[in-house]
Amino acid sequence: MSRLPGLTVSFSSLISAYRKIQSKLMSQVKNLSRSTSKATPGTFILLQFQMAQVTQIGESISNLIAQVNNLINHAVGQQVQR
Repeated sequence: MSRLPGLTVSFSSLISAYRKIQSKLMSQVKNLSRSTSKATPGTFILLQFQMAQVTQIGESISNLIAQVNNLINHAVGQQVQR
């Protein structure tokens, strides 16, 4: 958990926020697929951009978890060597 003045971030809050963003995006995709005749090229481009952003956020979370996992493994390894 990281603490900054007035800000607390935890894995659960990070994952929860990501799930909300992902869910909203999926709703947009479903709505667009129901009314493709009303969709404009700009709508598709915007949706594609949003999908790329959600993918990047997911990859960042995955990388963060991997880094924490490596840090824990290193710390445990140091304890075993002592």
